[in-house]
Amino acid sequence: MLTQVRLPRSSGILLHPTSLPGPNGIGDLGGQAYRFVDFLVAAGQTLWQVLPLGPPGPGDSPYAGSSAFAGSPLLVSLAVLRQGDDTPGATRVDYGRVGREKAERLRKAHRELRGERREAIERFAAKNAAWLDDFALFTAIKEAQGGAAWTEWPEPLARHDPDALAVFRKEQLEAYDFHVFVQQAFHEQWHALKKYANERGVRIMGDVPIFVAHDSADVWAHPDLFRLDERGQPTEIAGVPPDYFSFFRAGSPGLSTLAVIVPPFTTTCETPLTGRCGRMSASVPVPSSVIVDVPALKF
Repeated sequence: MLTQVRLPRSSGILLHPTSLPGPNGIGDLGGQAYRFVDFLVAAGQTLWQVLPLGPPGPGDSPYAGSSAFAGSPLLVSLAVLRQGDDTPGATRVDYGRVGREKAERLRKAHRELRGERREAIERFAAKNAAWLDDFALFTAIKEAQGGAAWTEWPEPLARHDPDALAVFRKEQLEAYDFHVFVQQAFHEQWHALKKYANERGVRIMGDVPIFVAHDSADVWAHPDLFRLDERGQPTEIAGVPPDYFSFFRAGSPGLSTLAVIVPPFTTTCETPLTGRCGRMSASVPVPSSVIVDVPALKF
């Protein structure tokens, strides 16, 4: 049942944080993001639409990310982690270069800071166990497999076999812990920024959740929820008609006949990447029998 929502007349700006001036070739959740909030306040604006904040997928798109819950490592501020400053640099984002360089610096931060942040990381991991373990495993395995889709992994890993995953986690514990560390840093920084904005009368808007990507931790960990064949490929797909921006389809393994609660539209970004745009080229799951729960929006 849809809930009617009445909001005061408002105005604001749509801007993904990667578009902010950034000290490491890309905008992030550091000082420039706080300055942008101050700019919105000074301009009398009360909304900031951020769009999905999850790990970007094919084509560097935030709408085809590898998780409906994880945040993008590219958005983690190295300055906040005491690994750099906030001096703006490049005006265009080279995602390939930025991704490689930032990953190296985040790994350095992990080595230097994991001891002092251990308690915070453990609390975060316990609170987010429902998705974090699968995401950290998925990302570490994907790296070990050269970026291959999960359907191309060795069968025990592709099937999410508990014994195979336990062996992999033990052998690749450093990589697994690194991805947990990055997610804790992202969520800590994001919630601090959101709190700063809310306290100054700026509300955060995300994007409407539609689908999750086929090559994602969510589909890999829960294949029983989706209409997949024996190879893990979707048997049904969904998308949108071609338009000015796209001339291809978005694939989608449909959910099984279970009634599933779709993650609600959230302005708190508890699940930063809940959105999925039908114009993107990556495969995404689509429901067949779904209950959509859309509560009143809370800013």
